[in-house]
Amino acid sequence: MIVAESQGHGSHLARRIRDWLHAYLSTGQLPLHKIGRYASSLLDDEDFSLAIKLHLQAVAEKDGHFRANTIVDYVASPEMQATLEEKGVPLQERTISVWTARRWLKSLDYRFGRRKNGMYVDGHERDDIVKYRMAFVKRWIEEYEPRIAKFNNDGVCTGLPGGTCPDGKPYRLIVATHDESTFFGNDRNQTGWIHDSFKAKPEAKGQGQSIMVSDFLTPEWGRLVHGEEEAQLLFQAGKNRDGYFTNKELLPHVSKAIDIFEARVAKEIPGGAVGLFPFDNAPSHQKRAADALSARKMPKGPSQTWGQSPKMRPGTLPGGARQEFYYPDNHPEMPGWFKGMQQILEERGLFHNGMLAQCPGFKCDAEATSCCCRRTLFNQPDFINQKSALQELVESRGHICDFYPKYHCELNFIEMYWGAAKFKYRKSPSTKNIEEMEANVKRCLDEVPQLFILRFSNRAVRFISGYYLGCTGKDLGYLQKEYKSHRMLPYNAVTLMKQSV
Repeated sequence: MIVAESQGHGSHLARRIRDWLHAYLSTGQLPLHKIGRYASSLLDDEDFSLAIKLHLQAVAEKDGHFRANTIVDYVASPEMQATLEEKGVPLQERTISVWTARRWLKSLDYRFGRRKNGMYVDGHERDDIVKYRMAFVKRWIEEYEPRIAKFNNDGVCTGLPGGTCPDGKPYRLIVATHDESTFFGNDRNQTGWIHDSFKAKPEAKGQGQSIMVSDFLTPEWGRLVHGEEEAQLLFQAGKNRDGYFTNKELLPHVSKAIDIFEARVAKEIPGGAVGLFPFDNAPSHQKRAADALSARKMPKGPSQTWGQSPKMRPGTLPGGARQEFYYPDNHPEMPGWFKGMQQILEERGLFHNGMLAQCPGFKCDAEATSCCCRRTLFNQPDFINQKSALQELVESRGHICDFYPKYHCELNFIEMYWGAAKFKYRKSPSTKNIEEMEANVKRCLDEVPQLFILRFSNRAVRFISGYYLGCTGKDLGYLQKEYKSHRMLPYNAVTLMKQSV
C-alpha cells in the first residue's frame, strides 16, 4: 500500500502489486501486462461453446425456456469443472457470474425478449390430418376442379366446363365457401408515424363490443347476393345479446344461402349448376341430427326411456336390410322400448358371450374393432357413414357438401377476404355505438372488390394443387410467389423448383 501511495495510486494498484508478487514467488517470473492484447474468452474454445449450445437447446426443448443462471449452474457443474481443469483454466476463472452469462448469450446470438409468434403449425402435419388433407385435395383436383369455370387474375374466363353427370344433374360446379369471423369495436390500427409533440391519449380497455359475420363467397360473383337478398348474416354473439351461433342457427342460414344460390343460378347460368359448399371442420358443423345413428350413449340392454325424443332412425343390417332399433308398439313385454346394443348386435350376428358394454374408460386398443359392444357398433358401416346434419341438409337440396382439413385456413379463400375487410376496418374511425359499428362493418365488407375475391380463390386453389403434388408448407411459400399468376401449379412445378435449387 505504501508503494502504491508513493506512486499516487490507491488500493487497486496495491492489490495488483500483491498479485504480481505472488505470481513471481510461485513462478519466478513477473507477469506480462496485457494492454493491447486480445482478451480471450472461454467461448473461444469451440468444444466448450458447443457444449454450452447443446445444453441450452436441451433445456429449452424440455422446459420451453432458460435463464442466464442456467449457464452459471452448468459451468459450475462437476463435469464442466473437470473439463475446465483438463484445459488448464485457472481455478479463479472456472466459475462465472450472471453478467458474464448474459454476455455469453449475446455472443451466441441470443437476445432477451418476448418470443414472436410464428406460423401456426400445431396439428397441421399430424398423421390423421395429413391423411384427410390428401383425400380432400384428391377429391378437389380430380372430381371438383374439372367441373369449375376457370378465371385468370384479371377476371377473364379462360375455360368453361363441359361434360355430363350420370345422375342427370348439371355438370358445372360453383364453389360457395362459408366461414364466420368476428369484428371488435376497439380493433384499430396501432402503428403509424408519430411526431415528438404527440401526447398519448387514454384508450378504451378490452376488445370492445363484437359483431360476428357469417357469409358465403363465390369466385364468380363475390358475396352470395341476388337482388335484395343476401346470404350475409350479422350476429351479436354473447350472453344477453343474440346468444351463440350454434348448429341450430347455422342450418337455417345455410338453407337461405342455398335459396339465393339457386335463384341466381336459374337467372344467370344457362343449363344450371350445382353448388359446392365447403365448410370449416368445426364441431358445430359436424354435429349430427338429433335422430342420427350414434352408439356413444347407448345402453347395453333394453330401455323404456332411452332415445325416445326423438327416436333414433333405423340402421342397416350387413345384408342391406333395414334394422329397427325399437321393439314394435305391440310387443307383449317391451312395447316401443329401445332394444339395446346387445340385441342390435345379435340381430347382426356380431354379439358374443361375455361382451362388455364398453372397455374400461372406453380406452380400447387402437387396432381393436370388436372388443366391446360400443366399439363394435362404432365400426359398423351405417354408423361410420352417418353424415352431419349440415351435410344432410346440403345434399337434400341436390348440392355437394365438403369440409376443409383442420388447421388449413389457407385452403379457404374467405379467410383472405376477412383479412382484406379487417384491414379497411382498422383504418376506419372509431364508432360510438353498436349501430354505427354494424354499418361500418358492412361497409368494409362491401368495399372488398369482387376481383380480389377471385384472386383469393385462385390462390387457395394453388395451395390445393400444391398439396396434391406432394408439396410441403415450405415449398408452397416459394411456389406461390413463382406461379402467382396461375390458378393451379404445373405438374412439374416441384421438379423445376428442385432443379433451380
